[in-house]
Amino acid sequence: MLHLTLRQLQLFDAVARHLSFSRASGELHLSQPAVSMQIKQLEEAVGMALFEQVGKKIFLTDAGREVQSTSQAIAQQLIDLEGALANLQGLKAGRLVVGVVSTASVFATRLMAHYRQLQPEVQLTLNVVNRETLLHQLAHNDTDLAIMGQPPEGRDLSAQAFMRNPLVLVAAANHPLAGEQAIAFARLAGLPLLGREPGSGTRSAMEAIFRKHGLGLTPAMEMNNNEAIKQAVEVGLGLGVVSLHTVENELRAGRMVVLDVEGFPIMRDWYLVYRQGKRLSPSALSFREFVLEQGAQMEAEVRAV
Repeated sequence: MLHLTLRQLQLFDAVARHLSFSRASGELHLSQPAVSMQIKQLEEAVGMALFEQVGKKIFLTDAGREVQSTSQAIAQQLIDLEGALANLQGLKAGRLVVGVVSTASVFATRLMAHYRQLQPEVQLTLNVVNRETLLHQLAHNDTDLAIMGQPPEGRDLSAQAFMRNPLVLVAAANHPLAGEQAIAFARLAGLPLLGREPGSGTRSAMEAIFRKHGLGLTPAMEMNNNEAIKQAVEVGLGLGVVSLHTVENELRAGRMVVLDVEGFPIMRDWYLVYRQGKRLSPSALSFREFVLEQGAQMEAEVRAV
């Protein structure tokens, strides 16, 4: 019989995810020698090497992949057990981890604050990350619920749209196009555009609308978060395509404007997402219902900006 501990499996899972002892030790707030020692003891218990080193990189062995699969299954069972116990204890004993793409961080933070007022006993964690990181967290069950744009197909995810997400073209308040009506899309040709990194939902939407109008898209600058794009737009470095929900404060303050350009706004949706088959805890079920109820109200508030 194998004599393994949950702690050893937790350490192993961190090393397997990062394929790095140093990054795993940083995540777990342990010294690298302590992690290495625990992995060595786990390998001795298994009787086989779980990692192999090629140059400066480490990789999972076949045995390591088997242990990883089992450790993930055990972790999921423990999460399910926690949810079942929370069901017995009621909502007050729950905890909730919500992952949010950075584009949605402004309104998601407001949602979390309102929910906390209604359910102050629930332990809340909000993780703001990029789209690919959030998909990784969902795949590895590191988040209970996620708020993001249209999730990709084939990822075993349940998704429910709860609010429209208009993507608008914004410019500095003193931009020459500010105040013009019904601007032809062709006038964007040659103007400096600020774009998100390839793979982001906003970047994909930009590429699609430029293809539709027969123009190539080569952003003057690429940035990996909306805050950087907003700051660059404000100081006149170019035009930016952003979610209307991210620029409410800037529009109210008159620091930037939405341009009335053909084809905009690009209408998309915000989705509440979780893994298919995941047994949602009482707090997760409560938050899901709360978000679905709040979506229409928040949408009306943004239209009034």
